[in-house]
Amino acid sequence: MFITIGILAVCVLAVFLLLQYYPAFGARPSKERREQLSGSKQYASKKFRNAIPTVMDTTTSEKLKLLIAFIRGNPHAKPGKPIVIENMSDAYSKRGVRQPKLTWFGHSAAMLQLDGKNLLLDPMFGNAPSPFPFIGGKRFNSKLPFEIEKLPVIDAVLISHDHYDHLDYGSIVKLKDKVKRFIVPLGVAPHLVMWGVNPANIEEHDWWDEFDYEGLRLACTPARHFSGRSLTDRDATLWCSWVIHGREAKVFFSGDSGYGPHFKEIGDKYGPFDLTLMECGQYDERWAAIHMMPEETIQAHLDVRGAVMIPIHWGAFTLALHSWTDPVERAVKAAKERNARISTPKIGETVLIQAASYPSSVWWR
Repeated sequence: MFITIGILAVCVLAVFLLLQYYPAFGARPSKERREQLSGSKQYASKKFRNAIPTVMDTTTSEKLKLLIAFIRGNPHAKPGKPIVIENMSDAYSKRGVRQPKLTWFGHSAAMLQLDGKNLLLDPMFGNAPSPFPFIGGKRFNSKLPFEIEKLPVIDAVLISHDHYDHLDYGSIVKLKDKVKRFIVPLGVAPHLVMWGVNPANIEEHDWWDEFDYEGLRLACTPARHFSGRSLTDRDATLWCSWVIHGREAKVFFSGDSGYGPHFKEIGDKYGPFDLTLMECGQYDERWAAIHMMPEETIQAHLDVRGAVMIPIHWGAFTLALHSWTDPVERAVKAAKERNARISTPKIGETVLIQAASYPSSVWWR
């Protein structure tokens, strides 16, 4: 009995220490920090909340069915052969070039150059969206379209929320000395500070904050989602979308979001947009409140008054039960039905914003 109790005590202590000090989990919000965050209209009862009811609870029976479905898996959830990627253009290193451009790296990660400034959006460059990279769904492509060490100076990194598939510990550690400014939603800064980012290089924002950075006009806008990196920090940090307004173009980055009235509010306040990067992947009817179905993605693009849409949050990892090509194919179909303009660049392919034509190849087949 004493041996069993001792083993249990050691296990409990090990879990406690892991949650407290394993760096990939990030920082725990302190009492003082929670008091600071409580000034946000989105904060109540020690956590952030969505603007409209967003229920994700399922019955025990439904959870069991979901677990069985994930164990069985979907034979088409991953590509059957290596997917096509392109090496990223060196145009981002040419600081005087004025043509706005964007390169998608798979999932939600992208590089945007606007008014000569280089911005990274949700730069998750790790092999797996997990605190333990040796477990979890591996990245489809074995390499990235670039080497992190060879990236040009990054004027700003914009983060939408702190989930592992958007905020990656290993990526931030490799990037931090190249980045002039990290721009994040409320509560996320302590993660970055814990990982060695200079606090002076971080700024946090609440929904509807508008501010200037290096000549760009930015706005932190709502999303319908949640946050958390461990068992004890659910909704301890805010989630958001971003409006990026330069002299040459205006871009909307959705982050992760279920469909909701906030898209029309954003479109009414900040639209129209030359380009939208809209979440389209890792969905299921059972969690549609936090991840849009592809048809909703097209409607959200129309709501924000976008001219051209690139579907993101797909093409890199399997985090749901649908086939890996289902998001883009459903989105393309819905776009044709709604007369919406959609672009489907390869991973690593550079897209010129406001160009006469946009990439539209069916590269995933």
